[in-house]
Amino acid sequence: MPLKKNPDPRTVYADIIDMPHHEPDPYKHPRMPLCKRAAQFAPFAALSGYDKMVEEEIRETEVDHKRKLSEDEEREVNQKLNRILDLTAAGEHPTVTFTVYEADKRKAGGRYTEITDRVKRVDIVNRVVELMSMDGFLNKTVKIDQVMEIRFTLSD
Repeated sequence: MPLKKNPDPRTVYADIIDMPHHEPDPYKHPRMPLCKRAAQFAPFAALSGYDKMVEEEIRETEVDHKRKLSEDEEREVNQKLNRILDLTAAGEHPTVTFTVYEADKRKAGGRYTEITDRVKRVDIVNRVVELMSMDGFLNKTVKIDQVMEIRFTLSD
């Protein structure tokens, strides 16, 4: 069986193919210059948010994951927390520097930061240490599970 040939477009559209193209009156409707025609599409962004997504993907976290404390380090942190608990129960507010792990909110990993402030109280039930700012205005909390190291000095 022979293959069907596609019809020739010149014969199918012979009645309209050579008709003149409609041109508007150049005085009433002048043509827009090519640079302006191209500029009207410039603000269009097909992938909105793509640049921010690429920037976020490139951004690196300081550490991949929180390291596990050894038994000795854990014991030392607990001893210092108990010491701070005793001091706050006695009405003292020692200045303490906590090294804590802060997980990144957007991707895997995080960073270690140091927070230095005066301890207001230790909340054993919620497992947080409440801090009071040196100027007394901003109160912060430190989650005990995020504490990696504690250094404190007593005000004499």
